[in-house]
Amino acid sequence: MLQFLTAYWFFSLFLAAENLLLAVSPAPPRLLLNQPLPLYQWLLLGSVGIVSVISLVLWAIALQYTTVAKCMLLNNLTPIFTSLGSWLWLGKRFDTRFLLGMVIALAGAIALGLEDLQSVSGLLVGDLYALASAVFLGGYLLIVEQLRDRFSATTILLWRCAVGSIVLLPIVLIYEGQVLPTTLTAIVAVLGLGIISEGTGQRLLAQSLNQFSSSFISLFLLLEPIVSAFLAWVIFAEQFSPLTWPGFAIVLTGIYLAQSSQSAQQDAAAIG
Repeated sequence: MLQFLTAYWFFSLFLAAENLLLAVSPAPPRLLLNQPLPLYQWLLLGSVGIVSVISLVLWAIALQYTTVAKCMLLNNLTPIFTSLGSWLWLGKRFDTRFLLGMVIALAGAIALGLEDLQSVSGLLVGDLYALASAVFLGGYLLIVEQLRDRFSATTILLWRCAVGSIVLLPIVLIYEGQVLPTTLTAIVAVLGLGIISEGTGQRLLAQSLNQFSSSFISLFLLLEPIVSAFLAWVIFAEQFSPLTWPGFAIVLTGIYLAQSSQSAQQDAAAIG
């Protein structure tokens, strides 16, 4: 499973980039507080990497049993798990505007995903792995949201990548039998994922969780298929189907409704 190898190098390369950034950046004022960290924050810092690795590994396993289209469709359910976790774990309440926006955006995303499914098939076990990956992705967003009231995005991502690299290394050695990519294409792909795509994306994601709730961020990630479709149109000249534009409009409408509600914002106490 070369997905494990790619994931390992994503964590390792991004860890190196974050160390470099931390070395040249001044520490935020809140990191200068001489207050000991409570045990639960140490546990959150350690779990942020473990939960992220579990989500990636489950995704990689799911791709062995089911299709990419099904994995993407089930991954679109992440906002449900994030919102449910916010309600059960953090006691967060959501207003009607946010819930309506979430339902509309999910409907649009699922419609786009069903269009891609067409007649493809896959095993039920693969669908379950993909669904579990969405659950852990929602958990990861919740953990980062809790850590952002004390730590900078750089610190959180350093812990994420350090712990993730340590956890993934034995998995790579067991299932891949190699640690270094062996072809130029694989090297370029790993560099792109580790430094440009995932690296920049994860940094912006963690940064935004200082202002917006994890539930809204997970909902905003439903824009991924829209961005991917536009890039495919620009780079590969892929054509849009008749259902694509209505699906885009539905997703954007739902995200706008959710963003304009109070539930999309971080609690004032958490930000301060």
